[in-house]
Amino acid sequence: MKKLMAKFSIAFLCVGLLSTLHANEKVYKFSMATTWGETATPLIDAANNMAKMANEMSNGRIVIKVDSANKHKAPLGILDMVKGGQYDMGHTASYYWKGKDINTLPFTSMPFGLTAPEQYSWFYHGGGMELMKKVYDAHGVLSFPGGSTGVQMGGWFKKEINTLEDLKGLKMRIPGFAGEIMAKLGVQVTNLAPGELYTSLEMGTIDALEWVGPSMDISMGFHKVAPFYYTGWHEPASEMQFIINTKKFDKLPADLKEIMLAAIRLSAYDMYIQNYDMNANAWQQMKAEYPNIQVKTFAKPIMDEMKKVNQELRNEMGAKSPLLKETLDSQDAYMKKVREWTKMSDYLYLKDNL
Repeated sequence: MKKLMAKFSIAFLCVGLLSTLHANEKVYKFSMATTWGETATPLIDAANNMAKMANEMSNGRIVIKVDSANKHKAPLGILDMVKGGQYDMGHTASYYWKGKDINTLPFTSMPFGLTAPEQYSWFYHGGGMELMKKVYDAHGVLSFPGGSTGVQMGGWFKKEINTLEDLKGLKMRIPGFAGEIMAKLGVQVTNLAPGELYTSLEMGTIDALEWVGPSMDISMGFHKVAPFYYTGWHEPASEMQFIINTKKFDKLPADLKEIMLAAIRLSAYDMYIQNYDMNANAWQQMKAEYPNIQVKTFAKPIMDEMKKVNQELRNEMGAKSPLLKETLDSQDAYMKKVREWTKMSDYLYLKDNL
């Protein structure tokens, strides 16, 4: 009995010591601002899932408080807030900072560029992460892939687009680099707040708009007023972005840095497959409720002109920024290599089985 009691005493002592050690472990608190509203699934889910995984994998040593755009009211101020220290982290998209730093543009998606699997391969195995670090070091933050929407659709149109002439004078909401391309083709490009889009399309203030894809378009209701749904060209792999204040990240011990990076990588992949499933479900619902929706692809002369203008604008930007040119050249070289496999695997498989 004495030996048994002694064993229990040792066991209780060990449990007590472990509990004390755990209680004395430092907790690292982070604040994260997102570009997205609190109901913007799956974008906001990536941020919330990342925070949850980091907390669980660290056994509570990492605590991340996520604030949606509803809270901080600055959806396009994430980079400045993380850089300035108002927030420790952000979940957003790199191409939003094009006006501040043109070099940030290619890390979301480029027209006629890499698909999501190709772009992830480029990031992690083709030099993309090193180039992104070079760009964001200048801003005092670290940047990581934060979840892809995959190929975004080319937009909802109230009338069919058959020729380049049909684009001239067309009023369309399509922001960013794709908007610059459309403007060169004669489109009257505008950028409206999300809450104004449905009414503007319905009332004819705009003739067309680009949003994301079925997963996020369905809740906006565009399919109810615009019957032509064009396939994508402008954002074939729209990658979101986690950014972390470098000084804050450097304060983490080595094991927690690895946990943070693992949570980022896993939550990004989770968002990609979640959105894929949401697209499939939303499209089934859309076509069942509105069978008159017509899925269209822009005619070859239109696509050829888009590609021509796209290359002209890329050349202009690259001439002004050697770092941007380095990134674009890296993506082009990687696509030339990886696209051969994409054709052999995905494309030919689909071609032979549809």
